Amino acid sequence: MMVKLKCDMRLGLTLGLCLFLGLSLWAVVLSAEEPVTIAKSEEYFPDTAGSRWTYRGQISEGPLQTIELKFFTNVSTVAGTKTMNGVSVTVFHDTNPGNHGPSDSFYRRDAVGIVYYGSDPGTPLEKQITPYQIFRFPLSVPSSFQQFDRTGVDFGSDMDRDQTDEKVDAQGWSKVIGRETITVPAGTFQDVIKIEARMNMKIHLSGSRRTVSGIDVMTAWFAKGVGLVKYSERQELSALKEDRGVVSEITEELEDYDIKAAKASLSRFESTAKGVLADDSGDHELGQVIFPAGFRAYP
Repeated sequence: MMVKLKCDMRLGLTLGLCLFLGLSLWAVVLSAEEPVTIAKSEEYFPDTAGSRWTYRGQISEGPLQTIELKFFTNVSTVAGTKTMNGVSVTVFHDTNPGNHGPSDSFYRRDAVGIVYYGSDPGTPLEKQITPYQIFRFPLSVPSSFQQFDRTGVDFGSDMDRDQTDEKVDAQGWSKVIGRETITVPAGTFQDVIKIEARMNMKIHLSGSRRTVSGIDVMTAWFAKGVGLVKYSERQELSALKEDRGVVSEITEELEDYDIKAAKASLSRFESTAKGVLADDSGDHELGQVIFPAGFRAYP
């Protein structure tokens, strides 16, 4: 599923300024605290075959100031492993992540962290920027790193309807914020790791020669021995022509889980990254953003 970056930093700002401010704020936070290393970081991301997580979800989406609220359920299961490009990856199957229907997400974990290898079905943009790392082991609180930085890639969508797909510049960042106690339908969990993932996009419209910005921010909480207990994601796409822009907010909270006896573990965090801002030629609704696959799919 997709690491989530959920701050509303776009209003009145260009993507470049938003990125600058975001990095400056992170620098202040990171410099204010001495990093603390999380022992056995991999135990926050269980991935044994047959493990299952059930999530209760809520999504609000639509043009700015006209928001529609929906509710949904998503069940995530470790389906096994497969080989991709000569690499063995763990497969997470989700029945309805972000209310977008069934999908599979692929991850590889080793001693230095977790790498996201994409999803099926995946977006054209996601396929061009994967694989990328979503976690670095051992986790340190606080800490951050850049996941990817791509310029001039195919967005996979004709937003201005001139028969040519747009080009996009995309940058992704992951940040370990801290530890806290969180309550969800499945119970109260202590010492939960809070992680934020952000993707900033600058989309170049081929017809009008304009540039519009898109932002995906996901915040996710992981409990030791359990995995993802909650995530919250906000996606924004600035206005095209005379429209008011589009905003989508998604939340999933753990309702029930069954973790099988450990062998090795992963998680459901697709960094800023599984869903990708996907344009619908009819109403420009946001689709899954690239974070959601990385973060969202890794329980």
